[in-house]
Amino acid sequence: MIAVLTALAAALLGYLLGSIPFGLVLTRLAGLGDIRQIGSGNIGATNVLRTGNKALALATLLLDSGKGAVAALVALDLAGRFAGPDAALLAAVLAAGGAMLGHSFPVWLGFKGGKGVATALGVLLAVCWPVGLLACVSWLAMAVLFRISSLSALTAIALSPLTGWYFGGPLVAGLCLFIAVLVFIRHEANIRRLLKGEEPKIGAGKKAA
Repeated sequence: MIAVLTALAAALLGYLLGSIPFGLVLTRLAGLGDIRQIGSGNIGATNVLRTGNKALALATLLLDSGKGAVAALVALDLAGRFAGPDAALLAAVLAAGGAMLGHSFPVWLGFKGGKGVATALGVLLAVCWPVGLLACVSWLAMAVLFRISSLSALTAIALSPLTGWYFGGPLVAGLCLFIAVLVFIRHEANIRRLLKGEEPKIGAGKKAA
């Protein structure tokens, strides 16, 4: 019974932390208006960059990553204390999945959220750091080569189930697969533009001064 309650609490904790829309909050605090009315309308760091404020975009990236990492690490710690070590990884995985759902479908914004890439990197680093590190390196390498954020993200996330299986086993691989499916669904429009060669490059489309 304790294990079940711990799992449910972990998933709920992850969802609530993941649903904090940092991109929207930061752009409003900075006096830039509603980020949902700018560029692609997304609340993530890539769209915040289109405001021309690089510091704000970086802050959004770090906070969106951080909320996923915090959710997983808190669940890992609490489950380890109250439900034992065997339940700790499962709780971290459930919290990570909850954070992804919260970011992508936040209750506060009518279930219309971000695409989950930064949050995914955060949860992967927290749950199994080699997988998260390789995802970050893959994203960076693709970004340097092609300067297309969505292509970089999709490549990094697509590789994660393989590295997740190798470094973390079936449970981590399952989380990576769930994240990959969710991220690809959220990038449906980007994938269509990539296939047409119409996806904008990083730094393009900044709001005119």
